This record gives sequence, structure tokens and C-alpha cells, in this order.
Amino acid sequence: MSGQTSQPQRISPAQRVAVIIPAKNESGRIAATVQSVKAIPLVDLILVVDDGSQDQTRSKAQDAGAVVVRHSHNQGKAAAMETGAAIVAMRDVEGAPPRLLLFLDADLGETAAHAAPLVKPVAEGEADFTIAVLPPQLGAAGFGAVVRLARKGIARATRFTARAPLSGQRCLTREAYEAATPLARGWGVEVGMTIDLLRQGFSVQEVECDLRHRPSGRSARGVAHRLAQFRDVSMALTARGIKLSTLRLGRKVKQLTSRGRPPRRPEPS
Repeated sequence: MSGQTSQPQRISPAQRVAVIIPAKNESGRIAATVQSVKAIPLVDLILVVDDGSQDQTRSKAQDAGAVVVRHSHNQGKAAAMETGAAIVAMRDVEGAPPRLLLFLDADLGETAAHAAPLVKPVAEGEADFTIAVLPPQLGAAGFGAVVRLARKGIARATRFTARAPLSGQRCLTREAYEAATPLARGWGVEVGMTIDLLRQGFSVQEVECDLRHRPSGRSARGVAHRLAQFRDVSMALTARGIKLSTLRLGRKVKQLTSRGRPPRRPEPS
């Protein structure tokens, strides 16, 4: 989808990419994620934002070769993304094109290199931002309610039907990122970003990437995470003028909307 009236300019071959990885208590996977990201073409900066971890996330990321900045206490995914983007801006070279921003989750492990296809459309000016479409995840037992809510809300707001409305694996130009700020809080950040950018005429491509998350399944923690997602996506949509009652969400989703009470705070990223 594109709302632009003119062709986007092709970006200089000298364009570089900064990878921003928000992380909390990911000591088991962060090193593999950082090492894998090094294989993505054009990447010259890997920045891990340790969002108040209580394990060895920081040291393992540093040992793997990432630049690490740390929040002394957990502030959530959106805040970690904003911190990362601000640090990248300070490291951009004056007179050179601003780095593209590639946001990746910390638990991708050795599959993180497969995010490379997200970069090309943005680097070549074919899109202002890209979103990864992941294959079915082994062991994932998610509630489709959150995906349906996000997809229908984005479609109502922008007429764009997203295949992966909740995907956090995204590449953006600096201009697009700045246009999306301030980011929606909690787990509504991706939905808010998509709506805000498309409403402003930025163009998007969804790109299939063979990325693998750590499955959360139907554990108590996994259920709490999805309830928090549902709440935060609902808040992001409502803040953008979308009435949930108009989305034809289905009986089960409407029950969550009307009486579901997820935890007051989102699960830390």
C-alpha cells in the first residue's frame, strides 16, 4: 500500500543499517541473535537495549559484539525502541544518509540473519517500511483473537489488510520512524506504528522471512502475555479513533473486549 503521490527517492549505495534489539532477560538467546545479525548486508551497528534485565543479557550481548545500552529498570518495548533509535541517531555520520533502522526481537537466535530481505525494499526506495511475515511457529499456541483484532483494526483505519499485524520485525527509514513517534505504549507499538505511518502516506511491504521465535505456548506466562497484548492493541486502536464495537470481531473476541481484564501492566519485553 502506498499513499504517496511521488516515487520515493532511491537511497545511496552508501546506505547503512542499524539493528536495534530490545531485550529483557534473554541471556539464553541474545548472543546467537547478535552473531546471526552480523550476516545481514549493510549492517554496521548492532545495538541491544537491555530493558532492565536481571540476568546476563548485557554481558552476553557485549561479548557477542553488540553495543549495549541499559535501562536501570524495565520500561517496556516501545521505550526500548525509542532509546535505541536515539542512540543510533547520535552515531549517524554527519553528511551521510541516516541509517535505516531494523528492529528485531531478541529471541530469534540463529534465525535472525533471515531478516535480511526486510532491508532491500527500504534501501532501494521501494517502500518506506517493511514488516516480516513469519512462517507458522512450532509450539506456538496463540490466541487468534489478538491477531484478528489487530488486523481488523488496521484495515478499518487504513484499508490495508496486514498479513502479520503484530510482527515486531521491521525495517524503516529514519523519516518513517520519526513520523511514527511517539510510539504507542506496551504491546500496541506495532499496530500503532502501522496505522500512523499509513495514514501519513508512507508505503509498506510485507516480506516473508524464515524467522523463529521461542514458543510461549499456553503456559500461565504465555496466557498473561496474550491478554496484555489484547489490552494494549485495544488501547492503541481506541486512541486512533477505532471503535472496537464496529470491527465484527466474533463472539469470543467480543467477550474479551467487553469483560476481559488483563493484568494492569504489560509483560516486560
